[in-house]
Amino acid sequence: MPAEAIAIVSPGDMGHHVGRALKTEGRRILTCLEGRSARTRGLAEAAGFESVPTLAELLAQADLVLSILPPSNALDSARTIARTMAESGAKPAFADCNAISPRTTHEIGALMAGIGAPYIDAGIIGPGPGTREQPTRFYVSGPGVAAMDALRGPHIEVIEMGPEIGRASAIKMCYAAVTKGTWTLHAAALMAAEALGVSPDLHAEFQYSQAKAYAEMARMVPRLPLDAGRWIGEMHEIGDTLDGVGVTPRFHRGAAEVFELLVRTPVARETRETVDPTRTLEQALSIYAQHLPPNNKA
Repeated sequence: MPAEAIAIVSPGDMGHHVGRALKTEGRRILTCLEGRSARTRGLAEAAGFESVPTLAELLAQADLVLSILPPSNALDSARTIARTMAESGAKPAFADCNAISPRTTHEIGALMAGIGAPYIDAGIIGPGPGTREQPTRFYVSGPGVAAMDALRGPHIEVIEMGPEIGRASAIKMCYAAVTKGTWTLHAAALMAAEALGVSPDLHAEFQYSQAKAYAEMARMVPRLPLDAGRWIGEMHEIGDTLDGVGVTPRFHRGAAEVFELLVRTPVARETRETVDPTRTLEQALSIYAQHLPPNNKA
């Protein structure tokens, strides 16, 4: 029987879209907003979440818990949830849906196994459910994947990858290595051109010889600071994933440094609700270049 009560930790940029999609399918969607920001509280309210006062109560009422957090918070949050489960005796199925390495998901899986809670390794590919015509895809692996049937619907597709924990995280890491890694490379090269004073010529060449790639640059590079804070940890998780199989981690550790720079720009203080939609690629690069370390400026 599919889970009827689904807890989401936390209803942020991705989590609130997941909750809204599941609510339209008749699921009861719960969260605990203790310590959460005013923005997260607003997103949860707008998406129709039920809020309970404590984590222990959230776990007691939930059939399934989805952890949807910045990757750097995933392990600490899982430790807190596992400790609360052990203390309260409530042990709903727990799915880590964060962008983490197979090593990290194994560590979280061991925590849950230690207290007897079913564990699902999950990776989300795509934007928030319901924000485009195509469904968002949840890759899932591990012995408890049947619990994720509760997510299936017009906005969410669940793809099972077998009983082995780590496979879902692996595909998420390899996918994001290409997508976010490419966007970060675009930003790095374009910032360098801005600092070197050749932006107009480089942009003209890209428009002439790489029009499709340039359109993607214009779409994504001005928006990267909105997610930079969350994606720093993800780049390190990707680096660890690649390093674990003998592939260099340096590409994505460098990408983390690019995001660290973008976090320092004023654009990073904007949100999806407040971002300036008229800001051009050229304007964004001018802002970013002002935050390059002095020894890197031409």
